[in-house]
Amino acid sequence: METLIPPGTARYSLMNLTKYFLRLGTLGFGGPVALIGYMHRDLVEDRKWISEDEYREGLALAQLAPGPLAAQLGIYLGYVHYGVWGATLTGLSFVLPSFVMVVLLGMAYQLYGGLAWMQSVFYGVGSAVIGIITLSCYKLTIKSVSKLEMQAIRSKWLLWVFFVLMAVITAITQREEVWLFIILGLVYMLVKAPPKWIRKSNTSLSVVLLAGTGFWQFDADKLWQLGLFFTEAGAFVFGSGLAIIPFLQAGVVGEMGWLNEQQFLDSVAVAMITPGPVVITVGFIGFLVSGFAGACVAALGVFLPCFVFTVLPAPYFKKISKNEGIKAFVDGITAAVVGALVGSVFVIATRSIVDVTSACIALASVLALIYIKKLQEPYLILAAAILGYCLKTYL
Repeated sequence: METLIPPGTARYSLMNLTKYFLRLGTLGFGGPVALIGYMHRDLVEDRKWISEDEYREGLALAQLAPGPLAAQLGIYLGYVHYGVWGATLTGLSFVLPSFVMVVLLGMAYQLYGGLAWMQSVFYGVGSAVIGIITLSCYKLTIKSVSKLEMQAIRSKWLLWVFFVLMAVITAITQREEVWLFIILGLVYMLVKAPPKWIRKSNTSLSVVLLAGTGFWQFDADKLWQLGLFFTEAGAFVFGSGLAIIPFLQAGVVGEMGWLNEQQFLDSVAVAMITPGPVVITVGFIGFLVSGFAGACVAALGVFLPCFVFTVLPAPYFKKISKNEGIKAFVDGITAAVVGALVGSVFVIATRSIVDVTSACIALASVLALIYIKKLQEPYLILAAAILGYCLKTYL
């Protein structure tokens, strides 16, 4: 496969780029929006390794293709000057630091998760995570569907129908079906950008070893199930890493029964306190289900489709990006996925907000993120952990 620009024209070496993404994966807190902002600041504005056009093309592809947004953008930027090798090394270096962190946290969780002090810590953390995800849902909604203005809602009314429909279905059934996302995506494509043959026929359509951590424990059958489940999740989730939560919650808690609600919420909290892509929570989940092997299989299942859907269309993307049908299909799926995210947050909240205190912590988390500028989620999670411990220990 050819690179987009000959390597000789690059102002940096592949090692330079790999080191940058290793550092970003280690220190880059703040979620997908913050991470793609760091890439623009560092690679486009400061270092000038990537042109503005190249960055915009990568961001557009990351939004069009399924998979975690920040990871896909990083893979594309690695591909720009160094092809498949660049995409592979940047993707690995970006994901590896947070993967190691969640595995270590999974080991600690297996050791101490049943102790009273750990439970008191996650009492506060779980409530804060509900608040964080609720605010993220709002931001994703106004970004992916439309702003909460009457004119915008009228112009995007069908997307709002998909959004509300999936939110209600997810909240009631407490599960999701991928085929619904695909159907809604196709419906929106037929309405907004119908194929020519339809328009002609009907113009009316619009590595540390600790005893008890479960590091080496695994179940071969579960590994296959993990691989299939997380590959499906990676292949059908569009946009922010938080959009994968409905798939995970419905699958690992409801359908498979691998985790209970509290363990799932704790896994989301772990993703919030570690740098790098939020979707790395799958590594933590995989570890709880089937040790280190499960963590590897889960992470590979989610990130492999992301890699493939970024690298394969990269040489032809300028043509693909202009296809109105593909844009409409993705818009329809995105609205449905965000609606499902809202529904899944409702389900999780009803089971995690157990008293007035936990509800107050969740509300305080939302208000803190709104009114305290530049407050990052890890600091909020830490404060909630300390508060939860104090409340459960001393009151």
